[in-house]
Amino acid sequence: MRNLRIFPVLFCLFFMHTISYAQEKNSAIQESLAIKKLVDAKRATTSSTLNTDKYNIQIFYGKNQQAKEALNRFKRMYPDMEATVIYSNPSYKVLAGNFKTRLEAERYLKSIKKDFDSALLLRPGK
Repeated sequence: MRNLRIFPVLFCLFFMHTISYAQEKNSAIQESLAIKKLVDAKRATTSSTLNTDKYNIQIFYGKNQQAKEALNRFKRMYPDMEATVIYSNPSYKVLAGNFKTRLEAERYLKSIKKDFDSALLLRPGK
């Protein structure tokens, strides 16, 4: 009878020991040099278009195709101002300008609001 009680305990201890050593193998992942270059290029363009210490004007917020149309319309109307489309889950944003001061951004916002009613000012880091 005593052997019957010890058997389940020994059985559990044996399997606990094997489970604790089950995932010790290390895997080495080799990534392609081309993929690394693409990731670096993407990081460089993202960091250059989104300057987090400057004010931006959000021109549009919505679906991808509509965002592209809004971007093209904005670029035709304001060719001297930088603008880009950013994906912000679940929609797309069209952001324009990199303004150092809030005053400068508000001046541009006033003129842009005449053509884009939904335009709004975004603070740095938002």
